[in-house]
Parts: sequence; C-alpha cells; structure tokens
Amino acid sequence: MTVKQSPLKDCFVIEPSVFEDERGSFFESFNQKDFEVNTGIDIEFVQDNQSISQYGTIRGLHFQTGGFAQAKLIRVAKGKVLDVVVDMRPDSETYLKQFSYVLTGENNHQLYVPRGFAHGFACLSDDVIFVYKCDNYYHKASESGILFNDKTLDIDWQIPKKDQIVSEKDQNLPTLETYLNP
Repeated sequence: MTVKQSPLKDCFVIEPSVFEDERGSFFESFNQKDFEVNTGIDIEFVQDNQSISQYGTIRGLHFQTGGFAQAKLIRVAKGKVLDVVVDMRPDSETYLKQFSYVLTGENNHQLYVPRGFAHGFACLSDDVIFVYKCDNYYHKASESGILFNDKTLDIDWQIPKKDQIVSEKDQNLPTLETYLNP
C-alpha cells in the first residue's frame, strides 16, 4: 500500500497494492497492522457502512460531534465519486480548508478522514456502491452537517445543478456561517 498525505492535516489517500491476472484482480482493502505502520494512526474500526446511489446524487456534508465524532476509511466498490472533506477542527492548521478526490471502483483508492471533518460525495457514474468503515458508532443526536452548496465553501461537485439529487434533509443543513455562529 502507498499512503499519501492530502493537503489537509491527518487526512490520507491510500493506494492499495492490486494484483491482477487472467482471472481478475485482488487487493487487501484493509489490514490493521499495515494501516498503523503506514499512517502512524492506531485506530479500531467498529462499523462498516454501504450506500448505493445513482448519477447526480450528492450526499453531505455530514459529521458527528463531540464524543461521537467518527474517523472514516472510505472507498468505492463500484462506480465513480467525487469525495469531499472539510476540516472542521478549530485547532487544526487546515481549519475550514477542503479537499476533494476522485474515488473509483477501478482505481481502488481509499480516503482516510479523521474525526472532526465534514464529509460528502457526488456520484459521477450511473451506479455507485460506496463503502466506509467508522471508528465510532452512529449516534443520531450527535449528527450534524453543513449545506452542500454553501457559498463560503464554493465546492464544485462536478454535477450540473439540473442533475443534482439531494435529500430534503441535506438541503436543510445550515450554512457554514450559521453552523459556526448559531
């Protein structure tokens, strides 16, 4: 595996070693020991999640707060997404900065997103299977988020506005300004 530091502190792009032959391909999607050695992060994932979406779907920007914050290890099993993260940690040198990265079922790259980051993704292909590990259990009362099309963040989701599919819940998330100054 190759681990690369993203422009955001503590957020990594992970490129697994993929082995291919006439039968197809194989790669190890997670190995606790290798992850710790290559990232320096001692973590225990406790929950795996999967979503299936269609082209134009935008999910996010989500995070959990307080003691229920979650670190995530994200990958795409099928399709193509633009994955977007925003550092929401006030004490971080990359506070309120964002990073986006294309994850596909073909490149098998992963994104490690530490606790304290907002996260979202846009489906750039017809069918997407999105898979991620969490180091903390989901806790509804700790759920939070930022409006996906917040003008301050100005994220290019790479989906024309007419094709965007966004849940009512995500359309009603607060702007960054409102979240920071309730």
